[in-house]
Amino acid sequence: MLTLKGKVVGSGAVRGVWQRHSILSKHQRLLRLERHYQTNSLELTDKHIQLLERFDPEFRERHIEADHTGQLVAIDTFMVGTLKGIGKVYLQTVIDCHNRHAWGNLYTSKLPVTAVHVLNDKVLPFYEDHEARVETILTDNGREYCGREDHHPFELFLQLEEIEHRRTQVRRPQSNGIVERLHKTLLDEHFRIKGRIKFYESLEEMQIDLDDYLKSYNQDRAHQGRNMNGRTPYQAFLDGLRHREMEAELT
Repeated sequence: MLTLKGKVVGSGAVRGVWQRHSILSKHQRLLRLERHYQTNSLELTDKHIQLLERFDPEFRERHIEADHTGQLVAIDTFMVGTLKGIGKVYLQTVIDCHNRHAWGNLYTSKLPVTAVHVLNDKVLPFYEDHEARVETILTDNGREYCGREDHHPFELFLQLEEIEHRRTQVRRPQSNGIVERLHKTLLDEHFRIKGRIKFYESLEEMQIDLDDYLKSYNQDRAHQGRNMNGRTPYQAFLDGLRHREMEAELT
């Protein structure tokens, strides 16, 4: 029983309303909540967000929209673990939000220079080889990414490359969900497996195996995620370039 504006409403009446609006099951109610959130200004509570993410792991990715290759690229720092004799190992992970093409480089610190290095050494040259460019970088508010624009190495690098810097909402890590989901995949499919079968003595050894995994991830493996339609990230990367060219012709 529930009281509504001073009137008692029975559970049967509530079920009748749910049935008429096709939200009888919890599954249907969460779908309706998600659709309403996408089309209206609705502030979701932490409980709502947790339910939606548990119901649909890709909900967090829907905070991010990218229509073509290079339009929005996300970067994040992830602590992989500790290597004996070397210390903590951090991964700078980069992913194109349109096509899921990913890059990664391992470091022993998470200073701003590491974020600059992975972009300058791996990501931007890849786009240049394909006559493309990165338009916007999405990061969290970590110190390796954010600071005074006239002093911070990462901020200065983005200005030099004429790349817009977009930040996620504070205390809303789900707004960078695509890269977080990649971290989970890397843990489950690469780092935990390699950690059980191989003893690494250097960061360089770890990087070689990571590069091999990412090459397969990008070029050999069909993805079933949102908008991927069974393509590999590299196929989607190329298709996204063509889409951008078509957009440019229309404008």
